[in-house]
Amino acid sequence: MCGIVGFLGFRGLTNGTASTVALEMADRIAHRGPDDSGAWVDEATEIALGHRRLSIVDLSPAGHQPMMSPAGRYVITFNGEIYNHLELRQRLAAYGEQPAAFRGHSDTETLLACCDAWGVERTLRGTVGMFAFALWDRAERRLFLGRDRMGEKPLYYGWQNGVLLFGSELKAFKAHPEFQGTIARDAIALQLRHSCVPAPYSIYVGIQKLPPGTYLEVSANDAGKLARPKPYWSLLDVVVNGARDPFQGDEVEAAQTLEALLRDAVSRQMIADVPVGASLSGGIDSSTIVALMQGQSARKVNTFTIGFHEAAFNEAGHAKAVAGHLGTHHTELYVSAQDALDVIPLLPRLYDEPFSDTSQIPTFLVSKLARQHVTVSLSGDAGDELFGGYLRHLWARRIWEVLKFLPIAARNVGARGVRSVSIDQWNRLAAPIITLLNVSVRNFGERAQKLGEIMAARTPEAFYRGLVSHWSNPEEIVLDSTEPGTALTDSSSWLDLAGFEQQLMYLDAVTYLPDDILVKADRAAMGVALETRMPMLDHRVVELASRLPLPMKIRKGQGKRMLRQILQKYVPRNLIERPKMGFTVPIGDWLRGPLREWASHLLEESRLRQEGYFNPKPIRDKWEEHLSGRHNWQQHLWDVLMFQSWLEHERSQ
Repeated sequence: MCGIVGFLGFRGLTNGTASTVALEMADRIAHRGPDDSGAWVDEATEIALGHRRLSIVDLSPAGHQPMMSPAGRYVITFNGEIYNHLELRQRLAAYGEQPAAFRGHSDTETLLACCDAWGVERTLRGTVGMFAFALWDRAERRLFLGRDRMGEKPLYYGWQNGVLLFGSELKAFKAHPEFQGTIARDAIALQLRHSCVPAPYSIYVGIQKLPPGTYLEVSANDAGKLARPKPYWSLLDVVVNGARDPFQGDEVEAAQTLEALLRDAVSRQMIADVPVGASLSGGIDSSTIVALMQGQSARKVNTFTIGFHEAAFNEAGHAKAVAGHLGTHHTELYVSAQDALDVIPLLPRLYDEPFSDTSQIPTFLVSKLARQHVTVSLSGDAGDELFGGYLRHLWARRIWEVLKFLPIAARNVGARGVRSVSIDQWNRLAAPIITLLNVSVRNFGERAQKLGEIMAARTPEAFYRGLVSHWSNPEEIVLDSTEPGTALTDSSSWLDLAGFEQQLMYLDAVTYLPDDILVKADRAAMGVALETRMPMLDHRVVELASRLPLPMKIRKGQGKRMLRQILQKYVPRNLIERPKMGFTVPIGDWLRGPLREWASHLLEESRLRQEGYFNPKPIRDKWEEHLSGRHNWQQHLWDVLMFQSWLEHERSQ
């Protein structure tokens, strides 16, 4: 795991100053690679590459980057891991395409050799891994930017005053003299809706994110021009093909096939020349990964859990029970509200652009805990998106089937009625029924409020977009903004799949997963120089998941059926069968308590007017309603607060 930077076009920089700038850009992201740094510059073609290294495989100087291919044609700066790189070396040797001798055993050197022999696209198609890279072809004077299939590793790029900048994080761009840093108001609107700025957009005008599963070619003669990124793998194609060619075996065969793929993915991702561990919440996803790790390890696997003293947010006891049954070397840390609050000032620096998923706080804390013991940590991320783990996958279809038959006027009246009742009132009203039915329902009031927001949707597309939105009218909140289109507004994203639930899983996998979950995990972990690996994002697992019929994912109101089938071989059902909690903190209560003064300062009406990004009235209205307890507007307010905090940090640089 590393950090990459670079630029094409010097605009007056000399060879020496270009190298200095490249190193300064790399130093801005030194947290991604504290072990080594380097720069490579070609003044004749005006290309500079920089690198920060976190040594994971091949700790020797042979893994130093930027790295040149043996024949001297390609130079690369690479971030990530190619899990099948030893197999790629064998494939090269079998066809006599391997260089006479490899200098070391790094996957970067393997990648270069494959590009030399096969070209970029064929090499990408042959990889199993997570990565982002910049590759310079010295013969053709062409730059290639590439990103892994599911978007685990970040890559930003864009022209600024005739110079193409690229890198793992936006903060690196600030070290380049041509970076403009103009804030994109349209991106703020997206962040208010989604809690993040989704690809291909960024918070800065002219800077984009490379979409997952694509690569970009730029010629040295293409100043100011950018072609459309080329896909070498498409989740849309995978899902469509999976629907056309569903898995033909029964549940037993499906579980066996999935377990074999996951075991192989876990085995590959446990390979490192440094200590490896795993985060463990005690839920289905992380427990499955840890069970497969421990089953293949001669030593006790290191597992890590963050606990909270607030019972409604604490899963540490469940994780401890699973760890005890599996026999891992388990470390748990109970954090106080103050420990979590101390993370908040770090968030703008960690995320570089406004990001407001509240689980960013515990994610950083568990990453920090793990880094005290290991350098690589595996996680169970993506289980929800691939196998139907979110509540919306279980209930959205049923709700929509009822709503679509009701007259729109009746739905509007119902929506107003639902929203008029506060969250606390809904919880009190529902409590006797929940007790009578003996079911576990968390955050009933918040879910009722969300239902009130989406009842008036006229199409299933609008229904889902409303379901996953925070602010439903961000253009009215962000001054002079026009909300850009995304996969959720693109009609081609709504596929002809058997089952509303399958459609929602696909949309989550192409939007929420790469733009929120993976961003959160990458920045939190890399902020403490920890490499995270996610076996469920192995593209072979993703491709199998797309072929599984809906009843193998969701049945009788319960998701992740195949994962449960696997996990029950390793862990008793009573340790894992419980309502999904999520990984979050009581932000709503904190905003009324220890965070009140901080939030009041950032949401001050005169300040909002002076800064000129927001319409203050709707924000102030929600703030007053939240303080009074009439409504819990924690998500909406956190979106604004994270922008305000980011803006304050931005202006201090």
